[in-house]
Amino acid sequence: QVQLVESGGGLVQPGGSLRLSCGASGFTFGSARMRWYRQAPGKERELVAVITSAGGRTNYGNSVKGRFTISRDNAKNTVYLQMNSLKPEDTAVYYCNADLPWHDYWGQGTQVTVSS
Repeated sequence: QVQLVESGGGLVQPGGSLRLSCGASGFTFGSARMRWYRQAPGKERELVAVITSAGGRTNYGNSVKGRFTISRDNAKNTVYLQMNSLKPEDTAVYYCNADLPWHDYWGQGTQVTVSS
């Protein structure tokens, strides 16, 4: 059974930092491209970051370039999203996504709220 479990969300002040984690199980994590998405109230789901299976290449949504960093530790079956210089518009539920050949799998999401 494929499972993705996000953690690390919470309330942070503008300009602050937060690191999200996504623990994966039920598939060969080291062979999977991983993604972070987010969805804010009243907005469409937005791609935040992508990382290749070995972590050698990354891509980011325009709104987070230069502020967020995606990384992974295949020995721990975990993908991370380091979020710096957070803005109120970063407030959203953040979802971990596994791009598998037969299906895309999603975690339950973790809430990030950026507010003073």
